[in-house]
Amino acid sequence: MLDKSYEPQKNESLIYKKWEENKCFKPRSDFDKNFSGENYTIIMPPPNITGQLHIGHALNNTTQDFLIRYKRMHGYNTLWVPGTDHASIATEVKIIEALKKEGLTKEMLGREKFLERAWLWNDKFGGRIKTQLKSLGCSPDWDRCAFTMDEQRQKSVLHVFKKLYDEGYIYRGEKLINWCPTCKTALSDAEVEHVDEDSSLWYIRYPYEDNSGYLVVATTRPETMFGDVCVAVNPNDERYKDKIGRFVILPIKNKKIPIVADDYVEKDFGTGVVKITPAHDFNDYEVGKKHNFEPVKIMNLDGTMNEECGKYNNLDRYECRKKLIEELKSLDLIDKIEPYRLPKATCYRCHNAVEPMMSKQWFMSMQEMANLGLDALENDELEIIPNRVEKIYTHWLENIKDWCISRQLWWGHRIPAYYCKDCGNMIVELEKPDKCSKCGSVNIEQDTDVLDTWFSSALWPFSTLGYPDNTDDLQRFFPTSTLVTAQDIIFFWVARMVMLSKKIMGKTPFSKVLINGIVRDDEGKKMSKSSNNGVDPIEIIEKYGADSLRLSLLFGNGTGNDFRFSEEKILEDRKFINKVFNSGKFLELVFSQTYETKLDKSKLNIFDKWIYTKLSDTIDEINKLVDNLDICQAVNKMYSFVWDDFCNYYLEFTKPYVYSDNQETRANACAILKDVYLNILKLLHPIIPFITENIYSNFTNEL
Repeated sequence: MLDKSYEPQKNESLIYKKWEENKCFKPRSDFDKNFSGENYTIIMPPPNITGQLHIGHALNNTTQDFLIRYKRMHGYNTLWVPGTDHASIATEVKIIEALKKEGLTKEMLGREKFLERAWLWNDKFGGRIKTQLKSLGCSPDWDRCAFTMDEQRQKSVLHVFKKLYDEGYIYRGEKLINWCPTCKTALSDAEVEHVDEDSSLWYIRYPYEDNSGYLVVATTRPETMFGDVCVAVNPNDERYKDKIGRFVILPIKNKKIPIVADDYVEKDFGTGVVKITPAHDFNDYEVGKKHNFEPVKIMNLDGTMNEECGKYNNLDRYECRKKLIEELKSLDLIDKIEPYRLPKATCYRCHNAVEPMMSKQWFMSMQEMANLGLDALENDELEIIPNRVEKIYTHWLENIKDWCISRQLWWGHRIPAYYCKDCGNMIVELEKPDKCSKCGSVNIEQDTDVLDTWFSSALWPFSTLGYPDNTDDLQRFFPTSTLVTAQDIIFFWVARMVMLSKKIMGKTPFSKVLINGIVRDDEGKKMSKSSNNGVDPIEIIEKYGADSLRLSLLFGNGTGNDFRFSEEKILEDRKFINKVFNSGKFLELVFSQTYETKLDKSKLNIFDKWIYTKLSDTIDEINKLVDNLDICQAVNKMYSFVWDDFCNYYLEFTKPYVYSDNQETRANACAILKDVYLNILKLLHPIIPFITENIYSNFTNEL
């Protein structure tokens, strides 16, 4: 018997426990190896172990849960694989912060002890995320839960690295890379964010070698002038044609450098004369390489200046800038200073300024890989919904650069490269070799770097299913069906999964990618910690129940669109859940006053025929919408049918029949009402699983 009112706090954990005990989330093939139903697989975007469930996670996972429950109820052999990500940089930063409070550094602990701390962190926070997802009602197969650093995933990463290295796709070399002086690690291009900021454009006088005057160079980074190898002008700039080939003196350093011509220089920028610093600017690096200049490093890994900068050695980069400008002014070498707004490169994790640095790193050659990713889209192996996001995907792949995959961290997949300390030979193997393959020495040490977190994440569609072992899961469930993710990781993660799945497995990892929108506050602002406008989904669940949160996230929104979320919306949408429950209470009361009878559809009245037609049409529409991944519109259709057609109209139309003095009329009316209502509960289950399970099991004694 249903309670007087539905109490989510009382029921939801009990219902979830019942689902788990009855293994409701496992694929049917786990119980019947010969089950021939069509497979439907989703891999969960693994949340970082550094965080906790936020409202974006709630939307993303509710959407996935809707799809997996819907397909499960339609007889598919469903598998939703859950997991978490080790998040190298973010986790290491968090642990270092915790150590600092204890008066320790990671160097004081040493690598082994530091990694022990990292695993303890995973045990604590990885488990918290799992508990939070359960509170939301998510129904993945928890027995298959994966972690990007667990034994099977480490095995997968090593095999892929070795394979790509042996085939020449992975190589080690010194190149200009993005360096975060705060996190003290290399970053890929995708991990650099550009934020516009107010700065200045400094016009600096570079005297001619013969003291016949000077060239005025415009720069946004005067502190890098110690690494200048030349100054450049556009070859078509009439102002400077007679200056090409001459020499100027690099101020402060008093070094003679040439004036070169290059099409890279924009005649309209500043004075049309720019300084070229190959070791600390990506465009300058290409210009320097073209003109055969050796890059000159002028900065340390912590963002301080090095010995190339003379008396500015060991000064912080910005302190150096300040003092350098003062000295240039005193020497009358500052022509003018103008306000200038420029995009500042920042680390996507710590949000501090990133520096281009020359560094020996591991890279993956990406051009051929990018073609694989583009082919998947062009050959209709992959569909991204909404389609407008495809432009972001293709633009990144068409402009791709080699991927810097090494990170100067301790927490992560350590690169399987080994160096002979006697002869310098490098060996890449799955396990540490006993001796050097070149000189036979046993004096061997492993590379200290780890792989970019996104490397292991890029293998997620097949590593979670058992690769490199030829498991039953890999054979049955790869490629997967649908990926649900956010737009901001379309190139971080989605494109890389497509490329590496095509390369390693020969198949596109999923046929459809559904991009969910951004959840904004009631004023339309993006939620963030800094704005203090975030919503904790767990607090919402504890207050109103998981079903209320799920419905509010899915109802009234457009697929892939950003939408506003507020507690007021929760309260408004909760009225629908109350209406569904109260309808159940009404039916329970009616059923208690009549005997059970089989439904006789030959005795339908005009109202019965109308509701069955509406139900049938609604089911057909919803099936089409879900097949096209237009989940929000499908939810809107369900809502409208239940609220308007069933509750507002049919229940009123049928009351004279369920209260009829004629026992047969009353019994058949109740049987029809029950049939329609149970179908409604099935329709609503993927959206609001807890309350529908509560009512359905009370009416049928079924799970």
